[in-house]
Amino acid sequence: MSWDLKFREPIPVPKGKPLVTLRDAGAYITALPADTHAQPVWQTAMHVLIQTADHGGPMEFARLGMMQALYPKGTPVYRHIDKDPKWRNNYKLVRDR
Repeated sequence: MSWDLKFREPIPVPKGKPLVTLRDAGAYITALPADTHAQPVWQTAMHVLIQTADHGGPMEFARLGMMQALYPKGTPVYRHIDKDPKWRNNYKLVRDR
């Protein structure tokens, strides 16, 4: 495999030109500040890029790793259903009616 493989679709970057090849993505990660580069999400993205380029891993994993690093989701908020007011006492079982 090669670092010159192209993504199925270019990956848009918040600032700069889109990432077209694995080499572009690797260069983008290495250009990040040291504290950002050391974060686990960026380390995972670099790992899947290396796996794809050097060991023939799936291109889609490399794309997903970069997308998750570039556009992280917020932390999930879990609420218990009993504490959610819209569900409280609105529904009763047939046997309880």
